[in-house]
Amino acid sequence: MLQPDYDLLIIGGGMVGASLACALTGLNLRIGLIEAAPLTISEHPSYDDRTLALAQGTRRIFQTLGLWEALATSATPIHQIHISERGCPGFAHLDRRDEGVEALGYVTEARLIGAALVKKLPTLRNVELLCPARLEKIVIKPRVACATIRLDNDRTLELHTRLLVAADGAQSPVRQQLGITALRWEYGQQAVIANVTPTLPHACVAYERFTPDGPVALLPMSENRCAVVCTVNDADASAVMALDDAGFLALLHERFGDRLGPFLRTGQRQTYPLFLLKSREHARQRTAIIGNAAHTLHPIAGQGFNLGIRDAAALAEVIADAWRAGADIGDLAVLNRYADWRRWDQRQTIALTDALNRLFINPLPPVRAARNLGLLAFDLLPPVKHWFARQTMGLDGRVSKLARGLAL
Repeated sequence: MLQPDYDLLIIGGGMVGASLACALTGLNLRIGLIEAAPLTISEHPSYDDRTLALAQGTRRIFQTLGLWEALATSATPIHQIHISERGCPGFAHLDRRDEGVEALGYVTEARLIGAALVKKLPTLRNVELLCPARLEKIVIKPRVACATIRLDNDRTLELHTRLLVAADGAQSPVRQQLGITALRWEYGQQAVIANVTPTLPHACVAYERFTPDGPVALLPMSENRCAVVCTVNDADASAVMALDDAGFLALLHERFGDRLGPFLRTGQRQTYPLFLLKSREHARQRTAIIGNAAHTLHPIAGQGFNLGIRDAAALAEVIADAWRAGADIGDLAVLNRYADWRRWDQRQTIALTDALNRLFINPLPPVRAARNLGLLAFDLLPPVKHWFARQTMGLDGRVSKLARGLAL
């Protein structure tokens, strides 16, 4: 039998793929990590750094992996979440005290998460970093998966592994080469993201504000900044991006309202198209799919990255259990345990984010009235709020060992 070069080969060294490698470091597994870009952190002006909302479950996973210490001092806690619709009196709120946690989530720069991972990866004795390198071809055989990669010196290598993990993003070459189809729905919307400074203190409150043009999210950051995700229709995106800073801040104030007063300053704006993507398969013989390669969500409620980290934590636990039991970690029977575990969380989270966006852009007056009553009812029903909070914190259903503070 062919002796594989690796027990596990991860295609994609982004935050989800790198987190999977970190999660498995305590096992005697030979892991290869392939990434097309050099694993370095470019310095950017801190005011314009892209931000991520980390769910409470994600924070616990990072803490177990030894990554949180590097993030804790810069991460801003979310103490409350305020949900409202422009022009309607109804609103709902979530509070950390009602859930018995120190924070519902945290907001930090993606750059800092990347820096923590880049610092951690070279210290993992069982992980070989193959980057920059690009995947060229995959062949799945009964006993091994074969991956041909091209290094930046134009040399090619054929690598054999017991298990190949696709963590290579929404356009996943692994998924495409294997002929795994994905459902994709274009929302006809784009997200305009920026960091802004309001007049009033944000007091560690995150806001989700629904408008007829799409939701606006404001997340608390350090130095009284807020990270903004402003959803606009495709037809309006160019005009919004062409506004000067004063014009953009006026637009944001008009859509968000007076709760934080006028906005004083904005950083650089970026935009990206919004779509829903869901892979039809998350496991095949010798192959597992995680992160954006498995699902890409609307940014409403900030669930996409957290869902991917939960994928990595679940797959790592399934691999660890199979490895200790002497099972073949690339066998479909093993990988189906991962797919079965993640199916409910993925379906719930995808359905939640998709339904919220569709529901709140419906302009029909009866639907709008029902939404307003729904927000009021939501705020008055603690069991429903508790379920929603647990789901968005990543603590509903089966929770991974890493999210419970237990190393693998």
